[in-house]
Amino acid sequence: MVKIAIAGGSGEVASEVIDALVTAKKHEITILSRRKAPIGDKREGLSWRVVNYDDKSELIEALQGIHTVLSFIQLLTDPNQQAQKNLIDAAILADVKRFAPSEYGSATTVDMPWWARKDAVQEYLKQVNESGKTIEYTLFQPGMFLDYLAFPYKTARHLTPLNTMIDFEHRRAVIVEGHDAIMTFTTVQDLAAVVARAVDYDGKWPVIGGISGNRVPISRILEIGEKVRGHPFTIGKVKVEDLEGGILNTSWSLETSHPSVSGEEATKLLKAVLIGTLLSCAKGAWDVSDDFNQLLPDFKFTQIEDFLAKVWEGKP
Repeated sequence: MVKIAIAGGSGEVASEVIDALVTAKKHEITILSRRKAPIGDKREGLSWRVVNYDDKSELIEALQGIHTVLSFIQLLTDPNQQAQKNLIDAAILADVKRFAPSEYGSATTVDMPWWARKDAVQEYLKQVNESGKTIEYTLFQPGMFLDYLAFPYKTARHLTPLNTMIDFEHRRAVIVEGHDAIMTFTTVQDLAAVVARAVDYDGKWPVIGGISGNRVPISRILEIGEKVRGHPFTIGKVKVEDLEGGILNTSWSLETSHPSVSGEEATKLLKAVLIGTLLSCAKGAWDVSDDFNQLLPDFKFTQIEDFLAKVWEGKP
């Protein structure tokens, strides 16, 4: 048993990981949050602590006796990533053994400006380890959540469904001309289960913590789509040079929006996300490694064809 601190523990992916850790009943878990605990959350082995991420001394105190810190701090709300940097500094000074920054996605952030701040945290972790203030860390990278191919249906307790450039609901897809990109898809439940097992792992964590549930080319995803949906997909093709110029020549775009974003702002944001995702796919960003697969060879990942067949069975 070890003591674990979850930073940004009220988020969706964090909540999935917390559920897996609580179910394991092996560890003491402290959720670090800017907000108070939800009323009624009295799960065994779980406690909440309100912290100020701008106060390093408070963070050091909160991390006393903690073995592993898992960060899920929201990237977009902290342009300089000072909260995570302070958390890293505090973890080192509190003699925390392991740290995982807020990653949980692609192998690189190329053409995805909404995730570019991950690079600053990765660089900071390199720097502190080079300066002699060492802390073991890993970058949990599961690729894209397989759950998103079930949009608009919810397949996880906490993760919100999002649609992607492969739209199973309407049997359509947008692909980059000349690029049959390799993508990694992992269910959020499998990510959570692997993170829980990684906490128990006795060896040293790899710096790149790839988690490869399913590594497949786009063409294979479309084959599966046509099989489970019983109808060919309408394919729209776009060119890399157009995308790099901000041009999206498609008959449809992403539809998911957030209540806090206005209609016009949402349209611009979703266009940018679709362009960035398509470009990053073409440049290999979603082809993640399988480092944790190798360290946890007995773990059985949810297979993409089984998952999609179950989700879409009987759906209109």
